[in-house]
Parts: sequence; structure tokens; C-alpha cells
Amino acid sequence: MAKLTFKPVTKATKDDFVALFESKGAPSYCWCMAWRADRDEAKLPGPKRKPMMMKRIDARVPVGLLGYLEGEPVAWVAIAPKETFRDGLGGPEPAEGDKIWSLVCMFTRREHRGEGIGHQLIAAAVKQAKKRGATIVEAYPVDPDSPSYRFMGFVSAFRKAGFKPAGDAGTRRHVMRLPV
Repeated sequence: MAKLTFKPVTKATKDDFVALFESKGAPSYCWCMAWRADRDEAKLPGPKRKPMMMKRIDARVPVGLLGYLEGEPVAWVAIAPKETFRDGLGGPEPAEGDKIWSLVCMFTRREHRGEGIGHQLIAAAVKQAKKRGATIVEAYPVDPDSPSYRFMGFVSAFRKAGFKPAGDAGTRRHVMRLPV
């Protein structure tokens, strides 16, 4: 299994983020704005979403982590405070004092899929959220046969990482939580 190192996406790593998202098969159609975009931003096509993400990065809004293999960015996980995403993710109301960080997207370059990187992405996201003050990490995975939302991960991977069911969000997405 390939062992990745992780860095948060910041101004210093922004070029690596762009390189990953502009690589073949990467999610440049959304720039990981699907759950971040407000109503006006959501109407814009993929290429116009890139500047919206760059603006967030430049403003030091946490957006996620890059996974590196031998110095090259090969994977991405979106992990950030839940309030930085738009409504609609689902999940129970937070209790007083809860600081929820949401894991909403994962991407691994095609040539590295099937190497256990998804599990590393989840573990790194949990570690980052805890380091930044989260009390709960919330995820919204789907079943493996789901025709959509697969970028949010699969229930079995989150169950393996210790997440517990916390409800459903729509007809496909499950809400799973891990206290940290």
C-alpha cells in the first residue's frame, strides 16, 4: 500500500491543489464547490468555480488536505468546519459546544485507486479536524451500489474508521459521525 503524507491546502500548497484538480480525470468540473457554493455560485459551470475555491484558499478558509506520494499530489479530501458548507448536508442538530467538521469529498488519481488511499484520507481528515478543534467529524457516504454521490465515500470505509450512523440525508447519503 502506498503511504501518503498530507498537507492542508493553503496559499503555499495552492499550486499543488490546482495541479491535482487539473490532472486527467480530476474533479475540475466542480473544484469541490458542490457543497460550498451559495445559491448564486452553484449556478456557475465548473471552470467558473475555480476562482471561487481560490478565493476561499486565499482567505485562509479551511478547505481540505492534499495527499502526496513521493512529493507529488495524488489525492484530496475535503475536510472543513460544517459552517463553511451550504445547508443540505444533513445530520442531527449539534449539541451545545459541538464543533462539527464535515468530510464531503475524496478523490484519488486513477492510477492509485485500489491501494487503500481512501482509508488514509479519512484518517488524515479526522486527525486534521481534531487538531483544529473539532469535537465531531461528520461524513455523508453512500452504499457501494449508489449511482451518485460516490465522491463522498462508502459507508463501509467510514464504519471501518469508527464512524457510527447518525441518520440519513436524502435517499442515498448516510450521515455518519465520529467523536474526536
